[in-house]
Amino acid sequence: MSFVNEAGWDRLARLVVGLVMVYLGWFAMDGLWGAAFKVFALIPLVTAAVGWDPFYAVFGVATRRPRRPRGS
Repeated sequence: MSFVNEAGWDRLARLVVGLVMVYLGWFAMDGLWGAAFKVFALIPLVTAAVGWDPFYAVFGVATRRPRRPRGS
């Protein structure tokens, strides 16, 4: 994908945060907080899987280094 704006470490951090949020939502919290963690865990999990963050794109931020053309 050519629109990736997250580095590998950023994607890994998002994956870990998303999994922790899923764990908290399913096993550690009840009620509104548990439901909120379940729903909002989708954001870091999806952005980690895709490698693209819309907020990074809006603000012009990228943790991934731009690729250099081959032979340069």
